[in-house]
Amino acid sequence: MKRILLLLTALLPLFAYAQVENVLDIVSADRDKLAGCEGPYRFDAPALTPAPKGYLPFYISHYGRHGSRYAWDSKTYTYVKQVLDAAAKANALTDLGKQIREDFKEFYFIPWVNTGDLVELGWDQHTEIARIMAADFPEVFSNGGTVLARATTAPRAIVSMNAFTVSLQKAAPKATIIGSAFHSELTSTIPVSAPKAIRPVYSGEVNLPEESLDFFARTVDADAIIDRLISDRSLFEEDGGKTNFVWQLYRLWGGYHNYSDSDFLEDVFTPEAALALWEAENYDLYCQHAGDRYQNLSLLEDILVRANGAIDGSGIIADLRFGHDTCVNALRPLLNINGCGYEPEKADDVKYWFQDYDTPMAANVQIVLYRPKKGNGDILFKILLNGAEATLPQLEPVDGPYYMWDDFAAWADMLLANHPVVAK
Repeated sequence: MKRILLLLTALLPLFAYAQVENVLDIVSADRDKLAGCEGPYRFDAPALTPAPKGYLPFYISHYGRHGSRYAWDSKTYTYVKQVLDAAAKANALTDLGKQIREDFKEFYFIPWVNTGDLVELGWDQHTEIARIMAADFPEVFSNGGTVLARATTAPRAIVSMNAFTVSLQKAAPKATIIGSAFHSELTSTIPVSAPKAIRPVYSGEVNLPEESLDFFARTVDADAIIDRLISDRSLFEEDGGKTNFVWQLYRLWGGYHNYSDSDFLEDVFTPEAALALWEAENYDLYCQHAGDRYQNLSLLEDILVRANGAIDGSGIIADLRFGHDTCVNALRPLLNINGCGYEPEKADDVKYWFQDYDTPMAANVQIVLYRPKKGNGDILFKILLNGAEATLPQLEPVDGPYYMWDDFAAWADMLLANHPVVAK
């Protein structure tokens, strides 16, 4: 009865399950977390909890973000360069500004030309994640079976898929791995970018307490950051120019360690400024991605259909999907992973529930299904976020991080029923 009651209330506003009260201390202590979604993957997951007695894993449903890349938007390079060059021409660079401009000129060209492309670290990340998957769940792969791998049509996602599947094939030689990257599959790899002819539009909106730019304006002291580099603010005459420059600087700084071991822009942001920028970026991604969570219901439906097929004997032992932070940032609150589906009433409170550092480069969500070794019995599952066991507070666990698949399927069916397709 308790489980039924939990399921019946799952679609009500989510309660305070997993508030991270010391989030600013956590972010301040870790440069990679301070970089948010631009930070590299962290291989820091704790050891996994053994399965309940008599249970073995048999199927994995996976969604992975592409690995480390150059900045996704060329403006991160071109706009910063444009502003620094204009300031130099106007003799308006501070000594730090002059140094930053010279350092930038040293490496600008290659990242700019390769905007959005996967870097070597991104390949290595997916290689290692696949190796760990095979090592943690050997029972899934030891007897062969088919692995279906699908990527978005973005080159960085396709190359990430290749890195993962090459590594997995080495670790699981009996498995048959089939990869694809079709536009017709985008409803299950990046639904919001699927062709309009096949893209379902679902009902349901998320409360966004404040406009992202307004939040940035009252959270970040853009003038103080600019003054460290440029002595003449009149160079930013166009509306939003200062905001754009500071935001691009932060993203350049945040993503730099994906392709370089050296430091850059470390002297531009004080600890307080960097923390404010993280919070502003975190809120912006909450508005963009977590706010769009219901438009990713076709991904949830794909997870359900394919997992149920595996339970019924489809012969598929793993479904691998490779895409973008857009989906991971939406999937986390859509499923309410670790309670991050909660909708705060104040913009300042978003950081306590939703943290973009949980979607670094190569971020991944894995749903691992278990069945009894002998005879029939309930199907169990657990969910991993970046390799760490996670919670689904709307469900009652059976044992530690393990949940009943039927409970999840019933909850997901209710979610889909309460947010129907309204257009296509």
